[in-house]
Amino acid sequence: MDLQLKDKVAIVAASSKGLGRAIALGLAREGARLTICARREDVLEETAREIRDETSAEVLAIPADVSQTADIHKVVSGALDKYSTIDILVNNAGGPPVGGFLDFSLDDWRKAVELNLFSTVAFSREVLPVMKNNNWGRIINITSVAVKEPIDGLILSNTVRAGVTGLAKSLSREFARYNITVNNICPGRILTDRIIQLASIRAGKEGRTAEEALESMGSDIPVGRIGRPEELASLAVFLASERASYITGTSIQVDGGLVKGLF
Repeated sequence: MDLQLKDKVAIVAASSKGLGRAIALGLAREGARLTICARREDVLEETAREIRDETSAEVLAIPADVSQTADIHKVVSGALDKYSTIDILVNNAGGPPVGGFLDFSLDDWRKAVELNLFSTVAFSREVLPVMKNNNWGRIINITSVAVKEPIDGLILSNTVRAGVTGLAKSLSREFARYNITVNNICPGRILTDRIIQLASIRAGKEGRTAEEALESMGSDIPVGRIGRPEELASLAVFLASERASYITGTSIQVDGGLVKGLF
């Protein structure tokens, strides 16, 4: 299937490793031109080199902290300076800390909002005028299955990522007339640093090793295992394509059947 992504310009946030890296690599394999960003410049540059070596894609790497609006502006400006347009935006950021409601200060809440909600707002505000002018665009937000079924101990993620979902639905309706789609991908248990962190916390509470906790976390998923980043990336690449032109305003989980809800 030709996804018609050759020479499309994509920004993928938090893409030096994990889900962001897998999505960036998937887009590059389809011929997209990339701007990737992450906080650690050394890791980011290594990722850019690896993607170039494997795919021969154009990759612009810009160090950035997506919780800082000035850094977001730097990323978008850099992409426009190099490519003159932006077709695809993948909003992505690390998850906020683990804990219950009384574990967090108001400052913790502000940081979670800045990291996971306001970064999505800021990136979208930067790119939507360009996409509207082009009469074409794709925005994909990486959220969590917590927006479908809140997860105990993840009060910050449960709350803030739900805000991203509401934003995406609103944007999808406002900008659909310009051939701009806005969708959310909701990862379940995917083998990233985040899931390893959660497994380590569980292991400490249950008096077992992190490896045992990871195995346990996979055993209660209907498919019987934790997912791989490239399995989620395949959906992101499809949603970024012309083939997904009639899909907008959705929140699709990639979770091996973990979420029990109907919607």
